[in-house]
Amino acid sequence: MSTDLVPLRASAPAPGTVPLDVAALRAATPGMRHAHHMNAAGAALPSRATLATITEHLRMESLLGGYEAAEALAPRTEQVYRSAARLLGAQPDDIALVESASTAWQRAMDALRLGPGDRVVASSSTYVSSALHLLELRRTHGIELEVVPADADGRIDLDALERALRTPASLVTLAHVPTSSGLVEPAAAVGALAAAAGVPLLLDATQSLGQLPVDVRETRSDIVVATGRKFLRGPRGTGLLYVGPGVRERARPTAPDVRGAQWSSAYRYEVVPGARRYETWESSHALRLGLGTALEETLGLGVERIRDHVTALAATLRTALPDVPGVRLADPAAAASGIVTFLRDDEDPRETVRDLRALGFRLTTVPASHGQWDLGSRGLERVVRASLHVYNSADDVDALVAALEGRERRRRPSAPTARHPEPGTAPVPTPRPDGAPWGAATTDADHADVIVVGAGIHGSSAAWHLANRGARVIHLDRFPQGHTEGSSHGRTRMIRRAYPAEVWDGLVDTAYGAWEELELAAGRRLVTVTGGLFARPATSPGGLRGPGCETVDHARAAELFPGLRLCEGFSAVHDPDAGVIDAAAALGTLAALGKAGGVDRRDGCAVLGWRREGAGVRVDTERGVLRADRLVVCAGPWTGELLPAFATRLDVVRIVNLHLGSSRRHLLEPPLLGAFSVEVPDIGLLYGIPAFGGAGVKIGLDHGPAEDPSVTAGPVTEAERERLLGLAARFLPAADGPVEESITCRYTMAPANRFAVGALPGEDRVLVAAACSGHGFKFGPALGAALADLAGGGRRPDLDFLSPAAMGLGAESGR
Repeated sequence: MSTDLVPLRASAPAPGTVPLDVAALRAATPGMRHAHHMNAAGAALPSRATLATITEHLRMESLLGGYEAAEALAPRTEQVYRSAARLLGAQPDDIALVESASTAWQRAMDALRLGPGDRVVASSSTYVSSALHLLELRRTHGIELEVVPADADGRIDLDALERALRTPASLVTLAHVPTSSGLVEPAAAVGALAAAAGVPLLLDATQSLGQLPVDVRETRSDIVVATGRKFLRGPRGTGLLYVGPGVRERARPTAPDVRGAQWSSAYRYEVVPGARRYETWESSHALRLGLGTALEETLGLGVERIRDHVTALAATLRTALPDVPGVRLADPAAAASGIVTFLRDDEDPRETVRDLRALGFRLTTVPASHGQWDLGSRGLERVVRASLHVYNSADDVDALVAALEGRERRRRPSAPTARHPEPGTAPVPTPRPDGAPWGAATTDADHADVIVVGAGIHGSSAAWHLANRGARVIHLDRFPQGHTEGSSHGRTRMIRRAYPAEVWDGLVDTAYGAWEELELAAGRRLVTVTGGLFARPATSPGGLRGPGCETVDHARAAELFPGLRLCEGFSAVHDPDAGVIDAAAALGTLAALGKAGGVDRRDGCAVLGWRREGAGVRVDTERGVLRADRLVVCAGPWTGELLPAFATRLDVVRIVNLHLGSSRRHLLEPPLLGAFSVEVPDIGLLYGIPAFGGAGVKIGLDHGPAEDPSVTAGPVTEAERERLLGLAARFLPAADGPVEESITCRYTMAPANRFAVGALPGEDRVLVAAACSGHGFKFGPALGAALADLAGGGRRPDLDFLSPAAMGLGAESGR
């Protein structure tokens, strides 16, 4: 199925339920800036508040000491027990705080002291760690183990369970939601059967607590184990253990600890009456307090609202996936949680996940070794698992389905869509904005509707957009493809919403949308959101601002980007939507899409001059004469050569970039470092891109000496290199590795760092996008679409502020 025209949407919440404010939840979840995170069943993204709780306590420990900080916040720690009890329908004394669900399981099972003749009845959905423990108890302690089969829908077979409980048993164990699918087991029905047989129930709520209601009274659970890192959105290294009063009477810990027992005389001790008897003294108080914040957030949202949101999203995804060619669901019929599992035909799930990760999706795989009684019995070696949470929206589901469709089209080419044709097919012509047809219905290879000069980001974007609308396009560049003489080469570029003036905001918003359109057409990720910090001395006037941006001091900047060091006296604008463009992939993508759409690309073909000829334009090249209805000039540093009126208004300058290695690379990668710039007094604007795509962190200065574009750019000099290395040592202390790559490029600067986009004054047949002053790459697809609009007779009043006429230019043919 296609989501190009009809986006998927989750079903409406249950009547009377107030929907979650997903936008607010995403804004409060820093990790959602970086990817479509769909791995809550592995480790959900914590909120900013949870992170702050953890870091604040660690800071307090550093100032007061660990014991003193724990004592100071003892009331808050007690609140964690109350919150956990409230979530489970229990009492605070029934709760133990542990390090993980597996730790909770092991302490509870060991305390039961099972031995020969004790019989354990387990569900086939049992998690690997629990199953391994049971198998070891069977081997070393002589317990009997019976695994109850699943029914036709995948749930535990209740009839088989009832028959199994006719024989005396010591324990029933049930995984409420398994790790291997979206199945939801009938916990209440299982609890009722176990209670009727007088057998305690151990409920593994690892994958359900936080996304589904879990009430020990309703399920008649005697023991519940859960983790903090999954749907509770707590930190790793936290877990919960519930043990009811009835079981505690006979379930003593096998290795009592000072936390859970009192040494009363030389040969005597007493365990504490509550579930804390299963705890140990040493623990991370910071992580437990973070878990408390996560629990409070879950309670504040309401588990029923969370359930309605995540199950509706998952249901939408389950409905959509079977319509994607080559994709099949792996969930059983009883799947009803926020987890969805699937497979792609003839593809290892690990490859599926790797490719989706490259497109900005966070999913994982589950092997049969994590669920032999489930996946193994169903003959599945491994599945892809997507798991949704409160910070996911229908847009995430739409994007995942579209990405899978795009990958399938590349794996198995089929019929093209009208909007984005497959390689080797012609686009379906669309009318020009002025209603006239494109006019080059001719077999003359040297006659086109539009000639585009320059194969950088703007020229390549314009050529693709024009061809995609049915125009016949000849695309020229004076150098071979992949050259490094202009402004568009290199690995990465920055994108940001932060700009000095509001007049840019509309175009910036258009640019973000244009990149999304290009990604959809390409079926690959080209923009990665990392967030950005743009710093300057706090006393400096002006600076950046923009939608969603905020000003922060140097201390807050250090929290946002630990990899960037700003000293006191600096402030920064934080732009959460800033990010990194894969520039090399973008140019390659545009070239491929243009070729697929019929663009006649001619590299190594310099333009000698042009002039009006009748109702069109004549272009003289090294290879002969070309003619077209329109001419689009995106010649970068050579704009003044082709459009002499620009020659006195534009300056071409030399720019140097370095990619630097690191012994602490994680400090220079997202999310510990994003896009950034620092206005350095007496030096200039240092800018940088985080380590990305296997390359080290990229840095450069935003201005340089004048350079003649007719002369081949020379290599980076030792002085240029040392200057940037000195700035790196000052602001990027982790950039202590070797210079991995050095690059030169050229900026074409206009007065006030503006652009010139639109018709050449007095010459409506010639359009220009030039002088993008070092910040134009981010606008590439947007300006390409604008040039296609203008070439077809359309109007773009949103670009009037960038009109070449505003620079006081007149028309003059090229010479």
